[in-house]
Amino acid sequence: MGTGWSQDDEAAAAASQLQQPTHQSTADRGQLPRQHSVQKQSEEKQSQGRQSENKSNTAEKSQGNQSEAKQSKNISNMVERSGDGKLGEAKNRASAATQVKLPHNWEAILREADTPIERSSPDRQCNQLFSGKYWVDRNSNSNCFTLFARDLLITWADDPRYWHWPSITETRDVTVEAAELLAVCWLEVHGNFDTTKLSPGTLYEVIFVIMLKDSAAGWEVPVNFRLTLPNRVKQEHKENLMTKPRLQWIEIPVGEFRTSPENIGGNMEISMFEYEGGTWKKGLILKEVTIRPKSSTT
Repeated sequence: MGTGWSQDDEAAAAASQLQQPTHQSTADRGQLPRQHSVQKQSEEKQSQGRQSENKSNTAEKSQGNQSEAKQSKNISNMVERSGDGKLGEAKNRASAATQVKLPHNWEAILREADTPIERSSPDRQCNQLFSGKYWVDRNSNSNCFTLFARDLLITWADDPRYWHWPSITETRDVTVEAAELLAVCWLEVHGNFDTTKLSPGTLYEVIFVIMLKDSAAGWEVPVNFRLTLPNRVKQEHKENLMTKPRLQWIEIPVGEFRTSPENIGGNMEISMFEYEGGTWKKGLILKEVTIRPKSSTT
């Protein structure tokens, strides 16, 4: 009895068995390309991410380098300015000195100042020199001086029976002592001044600044005013104080001169006196002697 299989059937079965692994392999091959594609895409994304990160890092580094460069430059400039600070200050002072002309013999004069002088710049120095016992005339840049009553030699000044020393306030809020005459028949006032402190080639005038009170009396005899220069040349004249206004500061001219090698280089003497008339005088207040350029105003 036969099996029911023919040779053709056996051949077909064998062919079928041989083909099964082939179908499985084909299926596997179909899946591998898809997995490879996904993996490749993932790797590409990772690569792009790394490139983007690298670009970002590069940009940040570039910005950081630029910032560091700016900071370095700023620090360098600061160090340079710090290192050149004294040099810059010296240059500024030199520049200011060329713009502001300092007065004649000012360094020697400032050494005798009663109060400290700000020396950081010529401008500040000159601003301080526009007031006080020594000042600078703004128009001519010439030296000017004041001899207050305490700087003068006054006969009987220390005797309270004849002279009184009231304090008065200047327009610059400076308090000074004035000499008030109570009663004398011998009026004599002298002052000395070193002419080397004056500006060369300048026409100067010398004046007494006084006030007559309402109670002033005994001035019927004119008062003598005299200027004696270092070369002993004298200028002298008389003033009738009876004709002068009362209760206000008035200027009495003593003399004038132009500074030159012939009349500077020593002390000049400024005088006010009257002791020949024999009358008792009172009611005069002596504030100061002023030495200034002729065109200057107080």
